[in-house]
Amino acid sequence: MKDPYELLGVGRDATQDEIKAAFRKLAQKHHPDRNPDDPDAGQRFKEINAAYQILSDPKKREMFDRFGAQGIGGAGGSSPFAGGVPFDFGEINFDGFFGDLLGALGIKVGQAGPLQKEVKLTFEEAAFGCTKDLTYERVELCVDCGGSGSAKGSAPDTCKDCKGRGRVRVQQGVLPIAIERPCPACKGSGRIVTDPCKTCRGAAVVSKSRTIEISIPPGTENGATKLVERGGNFTRADKPPGDLELIIRVAAHEFFRRVGDDVVCSLGITFPLAALGGEIEVPTLDGRGKLRIPAGTQPGTVLRVKGKGIPRRVIQSRGDQLVEIGIEVPKELSAEQKKIIEELAGTLGQKIQPVAPEASFLDKLKNLFS
Repeated sequence: MKDPYELLGVGRDATQDEIKAAFRKLAQKHHPDRNPDDPDAGQRFKEINAAYQILSDPKKREMFDRFGAQGIGGAGGSSPFAGGVPFDFGEINFDGFFGDLLGALGIKVGQAGPLQKEVKLTFEEAAFGCTKDLTYERVELCVDCGGSGSAKGSAPDTCKDCKGRGRVRVQQGVLPIAIERPCPACKGSGRIVTDPCKTCRGAAVVSKSRTIEISIPPGTENGATKLVERGGNFTRADKPPGDLELIIRVAAHEFFRRVGDDVVCSLGITFPLAALGGEIEVPTLDGRGKLRIPAGTQPGTVLRVKGKGIPRRVIQSRGDQLVEIGIEVPKELSAEQKKIIEELAGTLGQKIQPVAPEASFLDKLKNLFS
């Protein structure tokens, strides 16, 4: 017998959670249905199952630690699967053929309880935080039957297949271990509805619209998530509802964009202002603000307005507003304006030459081969 600790890749001081996590990972990797071209996959899968059956059972694990394989009948003794701890394969995220197999056996992979909903915010709502009402559909317990599924005046019977436990143990040939799974007769509830409620038709749950108030903290980013505990679907009357996960979607702003905790924008100014400097008004998230333009500002210069960015989540402060400067060039000039610009260019030692008309494509082609 191989060392079960080595097979699962865990240390001898591993906790039960670590052992279970290692088993799930290896079971997914080495299952024969995922390795159809590997003839040894089946044997590896059996060894992994055997190792888990030993280490998941405190008594068997203690005997193995003290006496090795002899302590659990490994040298021709009883099978390590016999009387082992049943493993709920619903905890393994199998897909493909094996996932279909689990579904056929009545083993649900995952639950329908959790919900996901998108919350759309404006740029300003995400920056400063807000409170919004969210209306969504979820599965709730039927009010008329109180979540029992039975009509008024009647009660469900105890399931005879599982004797009210809601789970049964089965031995499958393809899986040489005892599997505990939800009872297919009562779908894991332990009860059978004989006189169904007319409202929910025995399902015990109905779909209803629900409105809740949600609080969005300042500085929320696009794609962030917020969890509303027990805001999801009810799956059974004897279990709490799942959680509601809110996914934040922030609309693009027509002027601003966010970079970390800073707000970035582009602003065009005139050449005289860039050359001489001055002070202008600029839009900010708080309204109008003042921006000082230094003399000789060049195109592409980034100026900073402190404290006008996004509120920070950790400390009581805000990012900055970064303004990228561009130079606006007038498209139409009067004769007098042109003369003034030419005179300025002369004083700056710059000679202005008229731009020749652009050559046609055929002229360019002739010059290329001349």
